[in-house]
Amino acid sequence: MQFEVWAPEADRVTLHCDGVARAMERAPERAGWWRGEAEARDGSRYGFALDDGPVRPDPRSRRQPDGPDGLSAVVDHGRYAWRTGPSARPLAGAVLYELHVGTYTPEGTLDAAAGRLDHLVRLGVTHVELMPLCPFPGRWGWGYDGVAPWAVHEPYGGPEALKRFVDRAHELGLGVVLDVVHNHLGPSGNHLPAFGPYFTDTHHTPWGAAVNLDAPGSDEVRDYFVGSALAWLRDYRIDGLRLDAVHALADTRACHFLEELSTAVDALAEETGRPLFLVAETDLNDPRVIAPRTAGGLGVHAQWNDDFHHALHTALTGEAQGYYADFARDPLAALAKTLTGGYFHDGTYSSFRGRHHGRPLDRSRVAAHRLLAYSQTHDQIGNRAQGDRLAALLSPGLLACAATLTLTGPFTPMLFMGEEWAAGTPWQYFTDHTDPGLAQAVRRGRRREFAAHGWKEEDVPDPQDPATRDRSCLDWSEPDRAPHARVLAWYRTLIALRHERPDLTDPALTGTKVAHDGAARWLAFRRGDLRIAVNLGTAEAAIPLGGRPARVLAAWEPVTAPGADGVLRVPGESAVVLVQE
Repeated sequence: MQFEVWAPEADRVTLHCDGVARAMERAPERAGWWRGEAEARDGSRYGFALDDGPVRPDPRSRRQPDGPDGLSAVVDHGRYAWRTGPSARPLAGAVLYELHVGTYTPEGTLDAAAGRLDHLVRLGVTHVELMPLCPFPGRWGWGYDGVAPWAVHEPYGGPEALKRFVDRAHELGLGVVLDVVHNHLGPSGNHLPAFGPYFTDTHHTPWGAAVNLDAPGSDEVRDYFVGSALAWLRDYRIDGLRLDAVHALADTRACHFLEELSTAVDALAEETGRPLFLVAETDLNDPRVIAPRTAGGLGVHAQWNDDFHHALHTALTGEAQGYYADFARDPLAALAKTLTGGYFHDGTYSSFRGRHHGRPLDRSRVAAHRLLAYSQTHDQIGNRAQGDRLAALLSPGLLACAATLTLTGPFTPMLFMGEEWAAGTPWQYFTDHTDPGLAQAVRRGRRREFAAHGWKEEDVPDPQDPATRDRSCLDWSEPDRAPHARVLAWYRTLIALRHERPDLTDPALTGTKVAHDGAARWLAFRRGDLRIAVNLGTAEAAIPLGGRPARVLAAWEPVTAPGADGVLRVPGESAVVLVQE
């Protein structure tokens, strides 16, 4: 078997495979690359020693059986016998479900998660979005400190378990999206700097030196991350990738890394006949991220839209700290602007940033499904001091309003695991760092961060305490009992309506018309022949719909269709969906 590694600054490279050491040779046609032969099979352990240094894992390792600091293992992707063919679930018309493998079930494995996928089928979602799966030190964590971007975290089950998960999802008609991180690697177990200039001091990020996307040696680094992305889509038959914090990708080259990546993904999609897609997490509010390359954009297919979340969250909770301040001045107006324009900050002044922010979307050219909407995500819950969900803050009626706005609005909806039944479990920040110094630094940093906002340190959960992870696991006995069962039934009803009513997946942003009353706390909007109304206040709201007679399709509380006066009377903290005849 042939082994290759990029180590441009090494004078000697030695391959260690199954206990046997062999000198590698420079590859004459590829500057900086080394090549060597060894007898190997699926599962063979190997690594590389540079000059007189220790044996390190392969930067392109497909498996790390003993964690990030152990030897790599050969993976023969051809050994897995797929039961199903690759899926063809496009993003348009999708309903996504964000899932963390380590807390979706108490077992915290891919196989255990696969055993619960039938719940998602009954719910009606189309795609499950897995939070990052790359190896990191320890057993439990969010996954954003991964250090081997081509491999699968072994405690979750490793490569074979991911294939079984994808196979089962496709068997049930679900697409699979994977969250990947290209903007940094974790602080522990990262061996890339020993091999080459994977990082550069030319730019700095919240995590330190930036991934090298534009300095000397960056051609190979870009190829490394593009190759990793394609491997997930090709070898594991993943349907799409969520790209973490692309605003932190420091790249001054004329062809941005995202453009290079989207070009490669589109080429693979054409080659395979599958509708592969990329979804960016970005706070830039820059339409160029999701604009086609032919129009001067970067060609990413969609993006998370935090503006929708922030406007909705402030309208529901009244919170006004931090970045919520810009939305809290008039939350329903902010929500109305976002529902019709995509972005709230489209060149407006942001008090949180102390400057103007964003740029308008061309509503006539941008399909609505290119923006993802959500009332909760792992970030928006887990980055709170105690990881409290909306269910801990709001009544079931207001949760129903949040679901209605998310699932009947113009954007691609995404749920965070457990929200569909108003999970009573928190989702807290947890780690399992094996380096005692790093573990203590994370613990202190977390508590100091929230102490600055008035929290007592003892009230902020210890990320390293195993109980913090355990508290964050879903309780699968909840969906069958009150009040969770009623919330779950409402989510199922709304998702079914989204699939049944073409007006709810109309790609035209210009087709959404909104009316609202900030004082009375109601908001209503039109999507084709459908009328959706939410009353966030406690008193009954009289909402003038006008127009043709309407029939109630779904209502959280009993409601009568508008009379001859065209006025809809909605009980407090309730939502209704109607169709005009």
